[in-house]
Amino acid sequence: MTRLILRRLALGVLTLFLISLVVFAAVLALPGDAATAILGREATPERVAALRDQLNLNDSVVTQYLDWIGGVITGSFGESAATQQPVSELLSDRVANTGFLVLVAALVAIPLSIGIGVWTAMRRDRPVDHAVSTSALVLAALPEFVIGIVLILLFATSVFTWFPAVSLLAPDQRAWTEPSVVVLPAATLVLAVTPYISRIMRGSMIEVLESEYVTMARLKGLPERTVIWRHAVPNAIVPAIQVTALQLAWMAGGVVVVEFVFSYPGIGSLFIDAVDNRDMPVVQTITMLAAAIYVVLNLLADLATIAVTPRLRTEAR
Repeated sequence: MTRLILRRLALGVLTLFLISLVVFAAVLALPGDAATAILGREATPERVAALRDQLNLNDSVVTQYLDWIGGVITGSFGESAATQQPVSELLSDRVANTGFLVLVAALVAIPLSIGIGVWTAMRRDRPVDHAVSTSALVLAALPEFVIGIVLILLFATSVFTWFPAVSLLAPDQRAWTEPSVVVLPAATLVLAVTPYISRIMRGSMIEVLESEYVTMARLKGLPERTVIWRHAVPNAIVPAIQVTALQLAWMAGGVVVVEFVFSYPGIGSLFIDAVDNRDMPVVQTITMLAAAIYVVLNLLADLATIAVTPRLRTEAR
């Protein structure tokens, strides 16, 4: 198990290194730079040149990359080119708000998806199964910003006015102090990821329910609840664990669009502003943070898969 973890960590570090190269090259490929974005098109060439020199934009590409990646390794993410604030300070409140949003969505979506998958598998080919499966396909086909707009129309403006349409918070206010602003963004994320996890859980559950050991458990006279939750679900949940990890990783990046729709003060809105301002340190840091979350979630999913699968658990030893 230790060897497996070390090998996956090494692959994760290699993945992050390759991502850092791609991210750095992609940011450089953006038209313009921070100096022209900050000063505007009407700025004189002398002012632009002075600001470029101040922001070290005249250094070679290799020097800029080594300075940046060296700071990432040592935990120093540099200063924002647009505000001249330390990036870590700029991100602290935003990361907390985004983390709370994703946590709330995950705590609702994961058990809901597993429950829907088990429930529909036990009612396979019945009208309710077809209705839930069709609804899941429709939700899976809709972009998250469409889901968000529909929720705003239903619960914030046209039909009901139960929740605020935009998530406005004071600069030093955290999202958990005003739960109402989190409801619609979290619901959007839940509706966006639940169809994928529930459909995988349903398919896996159907396969397990047709297995011989489940039939044997029923022939022994075990209660149906025991058969489902002690014998079927633990074996059917393995594919759902992998999909759940992928969906949680998607949340780390897909939350950008959701936060923009609801004006939620998280890393998503900060990322969009940073791209507009060609603020390379902020863009690179947020992208690397999302990549690191993706790598960690995949590692945790692999370990969880081993933990719930006896054969893999024996091999890992």
